[in-house]
Amino acid sequence: MKTTRRKTTLRSALLAAAVGILTVAAPLAVAPSASAHGWITSPPSRQDHCATRTVSFDCGGVQYEPQSVEAPKGSMQCSGGSGFAVLDDSSKPWPRTTIGSSVSMQWKLTARHATSTWEYFVDGTLVKTVDDGGRQPGATVTHTLENLPQGNHTIFARWNIADTANAFYACVDVNVGGAGGPGPDPTDPPTEPGDCEAPAWNPSSAYTGGTQVSHDGRTYQAKWWTQGDTPSSSAGQWAVWTDLGAC
Repeated sequence: MKTTRRKTTLRSALLAAAVGILTVAAPLAVAPSASAHGWITSPPSRQDHCATRTVSFDCGGVQYEPQSVEAPKGSMQCSGGSGFAVLDDSSKPWPRTTIGSSVSMQWKLTARHATSTWEYFVDGTLVKTVDDGGRQPGATVTHTLENLPQGNHTIFARWNIADTANAFYACVDVNVGGAGGPGPDPTDPPTEPGDCEAPAWNPSSAYTGGTQVSHDGRTYQAKWWTQGDTPSSSAGQWAVWTDLGAC
């Protein structure tokens, strides 16, 4: 009799354990994460700069997995609110690409997934939405943005997955050089009016902290590594350049 009771008790315990395991596993089956991954490679996004080591600071884990900036839909952060918070820090010297008023944004997808929409914002303002209607994209995806305003801007992109609650995020820092054109020709020798002693700023040159340049009759000093940041629009307490005054 005692042996029978022990067997019954053991079976009950095993059944309870099995039910507990199924209860814990059930939510995982209900809410799968997206299997798609990708990021903007041209013009290079912040995570692409991290992956290709074209930044002068440590990006943390995103430098090893630029394709994994994934978080719930609806965020307006470069990281999407994921663990890659370094992407949200605009005080860092992110390289800025000089472009024209039109630019082709190219994504590299390491895992393709059914897509709802692609969204593009310039300085927080929605400028383009591409509706894929749940279709599966190719290995690369390109969208063209037009009539971009001149000056320094951050293009924020959201790739909304169709069958999950998540999206992938990317931020691209640009300097829009001119309406309808490709911006300043880096082969043209820079000129500077007046009696400026510092060399003229060149958008294709990279400058390290402490370097002085002249631009529009004024002298500027770089606070940290920079390329493509127009001194006259990038000066100030928290900006890349310090305005040292008229030449």
